[in-house]
Amino acid sequence: MVHKLYIRPIAFAESPQSEEGEAVRLAGGLVYASRFALLVREEGRLVSRRRLSVPEMADALATLPDELAREGEAQWAALRQIHAPLQCGPRTIRLDQPQVMGILNVTPDSFSDGGKFLDKPDAAIEHASAMLEAGAAIIDVGGESTRPGAAAVWEGDEAKRVVPVIERLAGAGAAVSIDSRRSTVIEAALAAGAHIVNDVSALRHDPRSIEIVARSGVPVVLMHAPGGADDLHADGAYADVVLDVFDDLRERRDAALAAGIARDRILLDPGIGFGKTLAENLALINALPLFHALGQPILFGASRKRMIGALSNEAPAPQRMGGSLAVALKAIDAGAQLVRVHDVAETAQAFRIWRGLRDAALTDFSQMT
Repeated sequence: MVHKLYIRPIAFAESPQSEEGEAVRLAGGLVYASRFALLVREEGRLVSRRRLSVPEMADALATLPDELAREGEAQWAALRQIHAPLQCGPRTIRLDQPQVMGILNVTPDSFSDGGKFLDKPDAAIEHASAMLEAGAAIIDVGGESTRPGAAAVWEGDEAKRVVPVIERLAGAGAAVSIDSRRSTVIEAALAAGAHIVNDVSALRHDPRSIEIVARSGVPVVLMHAPGGADDLHADGAYADVVLDVFDDLRERRDAALAAGIARDRILLDPGIGFGKTLAENLALINALPLFHALGQPILFGASRKRMIGALSNEAPAPQRMGGSLAVALKAIDAGAQLVRVHDVAETAQAFRIWRGLRDAALTDFSQMT
């Protein structure tokens, strides 16, 4: 029988002093977890769930069989791991506080802003500059729509769309990521100055991509999507969506490591909206703190997605800013390091207020008894 273990944070504190020190700093950020669920499943079926405080964790792990105990120790260490900053050319992106990644689609058919910047490099640069001024740490440039039912794009056209924009942004000193799953596009984007690869297929789509990323040494975002080359949204059948996505991301992390990608170069994204129902997306968002147990920074992207419309009287994509802010704040409450958004100015302002509240809680010694 194959047993798998998971440590999921389930209770949080505004500061460690509010729990008299019995809270851990989650992933080196500004979120503190005080209670955890220790889960074990066998052949896809949950067989054990224990609720534990911080002082109880060591003894609980010590009682497990050796293999599960080793995995538990690794996850417990990962939950408390401090992540080094990302170096993007001249820019250093700190991961001890949440950062905004601004979306720049140079496509004709992206679900929210398709066509606005296609073949309009000046307009694209102007928009990117506005996002940077508003507080974006990274600009994520994409030349292919990955919405359900989107038409396939030839890789040559995709590269033609993104390379001029990346060249100008990188040349101006911006931190830039390339949102692509095709090796030729990734290679061209890196040559143009991109600093990060953001692959929605988690380097599964194109066998050369993992080699290119390993050789380049740049950070890479591995996103969960259940489908293959033809449809990333297909094959979304889960026994437990949270634990299944966790297992899939663990497998892709390990594949990246085996290919020679350094551990501190890997970020993970649970893939909200990709091959998941509304209920499954909500379950993943609520369980987001669990993914810190994989030991990698988390990128979260749900901006203007279909799930927000489904919960908002079918509001069209351009009218989903309120819902996008709600899930972005939920993500940083879970300790996510990067949040990928369309509405940068509004999100950055919300993050500043969140940061102010966190700083105030850390200096509020009246919480101590």
